[in-house]
Amino acid sequence: MAPWLPKGLVPAVLWGLSLFLSLPDPIWLQPSPPPQSSPPPQPHPCHTCRGLVDSFNKGLERTIRDNFGGGNTAWEEEKLSKYKDSETRLVEVLEGVCSKSDFECHRLLELSEELVESWWFHKQQEAPDLFQWLCSDSLKLCCPAGTFGPSCLPCPGGTERPCGGYGQCEGEGTRGGSGQCDCQAGYGGEACGQCGLGYFEAERNASHLVCSACFGPCARCSGPEESNCLQCKKGWALHHLKCVDIDECGTEGANCGADQFCVNTEGSYECRDCAKACLGCMGAGPGRCKKCSPGYQQVGSKCLDVDECETEVCPGENEQCENTEGGYRCICAEGYKQMEGICVKEQIPESAGFFSEMTEDELVVLQQMFFGVIICALATLAAKGDLVFTAIFIGAVAAMTGYWLSERSDRVLEGFIKGR
Repeated sequence: MAPWLPKGLVPAVLWGLSLFLSLPDPIWLQPSPPPQSSPPPQPHPCHTCRGLVDSFNKGLERTIRDNFGGGNTAWEEEKLSKYKDSETRLVEVLEGVCSKSDFECHRLLELSEELVESWWFHKQQEAPDLFQWLCSDSLKLCCPAGTFGPSCLPCPGGTERPCGGYGQCEGEGTRGGSGQCDCQAGYGGEACGQCGLGYFEAERNASHLVCSACFGPCARCSGPEESNCLQCKKGWALHHLKCVDIDECGTEGANCGADQFCVNTEGSYECRDCAKACLGCMGAGPGRCKKCSPGYQQVGSKCLDVDECETEVCPGENEQCENTEGGYRCICAEGYKQMEGICVKEQIPESAGFFSEMTEDELVVLQQMFFGVIICALATLAAKGDLVFTAIFIGAVAAMTGYWLSERSDRVLEGFIKGR
């Protein structure tokens, strides 16, 4: 069935407008989507639960402080015993547990609200630690300190001193993580119970280990002195319990490009670019070249630039040679410019006056304006500075100037821009 169309122009327009407004927003009216950005990392649910419990405990302190604190002590004790475990207080605390922008906290509170109410009314006496009861035992989001993973396994080094006290057990206190130890600088091993690369045992007893740094290039050592090295870092060689720098440039251990040279450094080396004059080099500067680059020639022990402009290298008419480092270029002589591959003489435009492009009609208008200004000026003088005649004079000048500029504004502006 064909859609009903209203008769008449006005009803048809109104009908079309209502139909247009009933449609979804057209593409050009829809706001452009915001640029995509990577979402921030979500906190572990255990951390969210711990934050919720910490905020809950702060709310308990706040509600006691705000409602009581001075006056009739006996009356307060009687009222406090009723308010302490009341539903009113619970509601007041829960209202301020999560900040408005903490979505994860609100989501967790919504999921665990019944558990919190159950603990508040029935479990406080037997389980006074809300974090342990809610986050670990009921929701199973957290583990006791020193444990990790779904089964709350002990961290390396034990639950008392995870990672020996010298590192962080990954996932400690949560139901996630690998339990691997991230050791502090200077410590290593599965439970951070050994000294790491470049450190030695300065002190050790049954419960503590102190690791100190070896002498710079030593990877393993028995003490802090230069002569206490047992193993050297890369780029060094052990010689009589000392680490000596390896000269990679002298032992062909370096790997530099054809147009680079090697510079030895402590424990390593650097590759630096040869001079522009060199095709391969043994060091810095044009005096260490193996061969000279095109455009350079051997002069004594150095590769120096060849001045190609000493010979005829620019055959074009009105061209001249300009020497460059390692080459040359042909440019137009002074007073000439490049045009379609040849040098042609520059045409200097003749200077023209400001009124040179005026038409005869514009000159007539300008003459009439001039005489009009003279007449108005004489009239003003005759009136001896009367304000009325002065205003008429200024208005006449402005009107005639505006009329003339409106007729010629485009060419006047162009003339000023060109400096005419």
